[in-house]
Amino acid sequence: MNMQPYTPEGWDFDTKALSMDTINNVIDNHEILQGIVNSCDENYNLHINLGNGINGIMPRGEIEAINATENGFPRESLCTGKVNKFVQFKVKEVNEDGDVILSRKEVQQDALNWIKNDLQVGQKVSGIVKNIKPYGVFIEIGGGVVGLAHIEDLSVARIKSPAERVKIGQKIDVIVKSIDRDEGKVILSYKELLGTWEDNVKNFKEKTQVQGIVRETEKNQNGIFIELTPNLVGMAEYKDGLEYGQQVDVYIKKIVPEKKKIKLIVV
Repeated sequence: MNMQPYTPEGWDFDTKALSMDTINNVIDNHEILQGIVNSCDENYNLHINLGNGINGIMPRGEIEAINATENGFPRESLCTGKVNKFVQFKVKEVNEDGDVILSRKEVQQDALNWIKNDLQVGQKVSGIVKNIKPYGVFIEIGGGVVGLAHIEDLSVARIKSPAERVKIGQKIDVIVKSIDRDEGKVILSYKELLGTWEDNVKNFKEKTQVQGIVRETEKNQNGIFIELTPNLVGMAEYKDGLEYGQQVDVYIKKIVPEKKKIKLIVV
């Protein structure tokens, strides 16, 4: 199993000041570099300061391999949206005018090839939260490739919004749940990395009082769910006036390891 060859843009990736003497080596070694976009010109090409007074140009056609429009170019808003943000790239060439031509598309294509050929179900990868929707979280796992973690894969405890677990820009480790290699789509899961029931229950003892979060307020025959940690939920008897998300003090009445159950009393 190959290790993850890319890091999400803007996170723990070395920036490297180039010189005209070192550019050929960077090209020959197919190095992946990172820099901040200074501007987007009228033709939607990106300009990146490479250090030592060298300006790199990323043509519009080299910005995106994944979300290109029908004419082969990324949307104008995607180009302008890169200004003042980190992007990863390879140095493609130095043209006849002495311009250093950069390509983000090549990095993305390498990442897609990694997904199609090397990434494995069950593998742990690093990512950064890019977008949050009611149904799940989009997480970039490298080279502009984004996977989806559905809301039910964010925690064992029932939550109404993914925003209760993660926030945009958060660095996060996830497990690969499934891969569509033809489409380059990846489904991710977060809850497995929050510890097992057995791992989490070690931090709690019977006949002690702790704090929890109300995760269900509807009255049913069993009671209501109280989250003690993101991957540990107990059951308490129903009590009027509780609200979803409310922090409450609870008394741990009984821990039943063989059934993975915790009986609680709302104080």
